[in-house]
Amino acid sequence: MDTQTIIKLRKQTGAGMVDCQKALKEANDDFKQAVQILRKKGEATAAKRAERDAGEGIVYAYIHSNNKIGAMIELRAETDFVARNEDFKQLAHDIAMQIAAQAAEYLVPEDVPEDVIAKEKEIYVEQLKKEGKPEDVIEKIIPGKLDKFYSDVCLLKQPFVKDDSVTIEELINEKIGSIGEKIELKRFCRFEI
Repeated sequence: MDTQTIIKLRKQTGAGMVDCQKALKEANDDFKQAVQILRKKGEATAAKRAERDAGEGIVYAYIHSNNKIGAMIELRAETDFVARNEDFKQLAHDIAMQIAAQAAEYLVPEDVPEDVIAKEKEIYVEQLKKEGKPEDVIEKIIPGKLDKFYSDVCLLKQPFVKDDSVTIEELINEKIGSIGEKIELKRFCRFEI
């Protein structure tokens, strides 16, 4: 395990040097597996911190270079110290840029109104019937189609524009793991001319 690999892993994940070294050792120097280990650690840290109060944070605005699209977010943390941290601000920038680029309509699947979900299901059923799929098969396909729908319209389920192997939710969980504090995206808005 060489220092350059540890530094590369730290740069990609934001995890501490010791955590990167441990992850590489656990993964037998397999870089991709080490990234996955650190992601899981971030998710575990996020789960532990879920009940904490994220009372500090920032409002961050991103304006695209053409000055025709902009996004604004409220990103929360537990302490003002973290809210002023450069990694936290970079996360806010990345999320706001994601909103500008991908035009999410909702934060999480639970925010999608029931009538919108019902309409989507209706469309999927009609499409699948036209393809000649039997009723029992259609019922098994619908959840997968809804997951795809959520990944298009729900910000936390969208693949990150800078690295589509990670969702926005996983990106936030990685930061929670590396920063060690609850981070919560409270709300967002997008403007376009």
